[in-house]
Amino acid sequence: MMSNLTNDAQPDAARETNVRSAAVHRRTKETDVRVSLTLDGGGDSQIKTGVPFLDHMLELFARHALFDLALECRGDLHIDDHHSVEDVAISIGQALAEALGDKRGITRYGAGLVPMDESLCRAVVDLSGRFYLVYEVEARRQMIGNFSVELAEHFWRSFAEAARLNLHIDLLRGRNTHHILEATFKATARALRQAVERDPRVGGVPSTKGVL
Repeated sequence: MMSNLTNDAQPDAARETNVRSAAVHRRTKETDVRVSLTLDGGGDSQIKTGVPFLDHMLELFARHALFDLALECRGDLHIDDHHSVEDVAISIGQALAEALGDKRGITRYGAGLVPMDESLCRAVVDLSGRFYLVYEVEARRQMIGNFSVELAEHFWRSFAEAARLNLHIDLLRGRNTHHILEATFKATARALRQAVERDPRVGGVPSTKGVL
């Protein structure tokens, strides 16, 4: 699995000093997920989950967050897509938390406002070390390909809990389900891109508690 992701195949940025990255291998009786994540990347991605629409969402997520993301999931898709979607989200969240380390010098907060044709989505994130999700998104379709649309909320809940962050995603307007979900992934990516950025004026952890 992931045989094409040798050290020689990693983007140059992933080999630079002080670049924040992490690798996670999550294996259960339902799925086998491998993730390699670099926060200080260029938006490159290699995604294979067995759920084509999820692949598409994660590719644009990496592009707009400027994360380098390599991910492969082998899951029990003969049952349905639930376990694969959930475990992919958990694995990415764990990789994000590990790559952030002690969070010294980060911006911490981020916001993204993204239009996708008739749809408009807002995402706001706080890398607080505490999990909370608000997901105010309604969609008209139940399925896109073999992706269960109801799992979009579950994806973000699993991701936010594993990454230990606050995440608010609000659909301001929209009708087309594909456009709506694409806007949510892009907006969240933009919010995370801002939140993980290093701020040279932040000398330590951006919290009066001294820890996040």
